[in-house]
Amino acid sequence: MNTDTLFAAGLFAVVSSVTPGPNNTMLMASGVNFGFRRAQPHLWGVNLGFTFMVLCVGLGLHSVLDRFPQFYDLLRYAGSAYMLWIAWKLANARPAPAADHDDGNTPPTIQPMGFWAAAAFQWVNPKAWVMAVTCMSAYLPANAGMAQVALLAGLFMVLGAPCSAFWVGFGQAMRGLLQDPMRLRIFNVTMALALVASLYPMLTS
Repeated sequence: MNTDTLFAAGLFAVVSSVTPGPNNTMLMASGVNFGFRRAQPHLWGVNLGFTFMVLCVGLGLHSVLDRFPQFYDLLRYAGSAYMLWIAWKLANARPAPAADHDDGNTPPTIQPMGFWAAAAFQWVNPKAWVMAVTCMSAYLPANAGMAQVALLAGLFMVLGAPCSAFWVGFGQAMRGLLQDPMRLRIFNVTMALALVASLYPMLTS
């Protein structure tokens, strides 16, 4: 793989990783609702889960999906249902009570998405599929071996992690502005609507 191809792949990784999508919407919401430290499992689940997905696509998973399009349809509709459920939870989330005001009887707030849940989410995330398939189709040389597939996957991990961290950090920076429960509720509902809107390209393709 020559330097020009590697540079183009790196540019694609940065642009596609930093632009809005389901992952970044949810990561920003995690930063707002839980702070940067508590959002770390979510952050690394996204990055390592997507890296594994890129590896699988590069090693031939995409050709399997081409042969069995029904499996892709199953993933598409299952992913839609899961994202609607996440959007519903986010829209109905309430601020976590302060320790001295929690009477133990109020219903629990939303919890940060864990590492494994975030990694599994990549398989039902339409933007993740587009990124992985486009990367391998456009930048992987013909008859490439495992080393070149791993290089492209590693490129996404190294360049994608700071992009994801930016969204969590942006959410963390907004926490002061959103301390008011009504503002936080408006933010969460807006993020939930953004998740629902992101389903449109997947369901109409």
